[in-house]
Amino acid sequence: MKKPSLESLGADLLATTWWERVSSIALPFLTCAGAFWAGSKDWWSLVLLFAVVQCFFTYASVSHDLVHRTLRLPPVANDILLSLIEGLCFRSGHAFRVTHWHHHRRFPHQDDLEGAAAHMTWWQALLDGITAQPRLWWWALRHCQSGTRQIILLEVLSVLLWALWCLTSTAGTVYLALQVTGSWIFPFMTSHLPHDPRGDSPLRQTRLFRGKVIGWLSAEHLYHLEHHLYPQVPHHRWPELARRLDSYFAEAGLTSIVLWK
Repeated sequence: MKKPSLESLGADLLATTWWERVSSIALPFLTCAGAFWAGSKDWWSLVLLFAVVQCFFTYASVSHDLVHRTLRLPPVANDILLSLIEGLCFRSGHAFRVTHWHHHRRFPHQDDLEGAAAHMTWWQALLDGITAQPRLWWWALRHCQSGTRQIILLEVLSVLLWALWCLTSTAGTVYLALQVTGSWIFPFMTSHLPHDPRGDSPLRQTRLFRGKVIGWLSAEHLYHLEHHLYPQVPHHRWPELARRLDSYFAEAGLTSIVLWK
């Protein structure tokens, strides 16, 4: 069954307001500064809160938009922000782009490292996360173009220096530990949970989620099927994209996963 064209769904799905762009970009820097400020006051519960918010709203939100260039920023600004924002969380933004674009092209093939956890049990997916980031870096370095390789190497060096600086203070050490351990859950949350590699078509290889409770728990981010079908749509428009696709999914006979209503 042919999917609707993006033009028929509405070109407004590609648009973001200036406030959505500014707030999305500013949030990682504010949460990073907030974590260090709270750590200087020995408010460790608040440090944890800032770190969790930053971890979620970088990889799953603004960094993801920067990877796909859906915020429609100038290319140079987009790529600098991708490096900086992922770097704040001790990750390589351009390695993320290389592996994520490959994931979109190749899932559920065995050479899709980012999607590998979809083939695992839940506990294997959690264990996979412990070494996932270094393995993604190494994969990206071996499969990217020379110009991107230089950027990734610079990002890795910057991350190492940033990590060493963080280790010079208690607040920085706690922040570093929370960001690194937080990334361990990514394969489970972004690969194992939303994907079904047994599906016979792209429409059935990613699970369909619906319901207000799931939407609230995921901060409206469990629209992975919608994203795979239309990767050019920014995360701000995923709920509306999902609403416009409901009739198409129903006609295709898809059954959604609903946690209550």
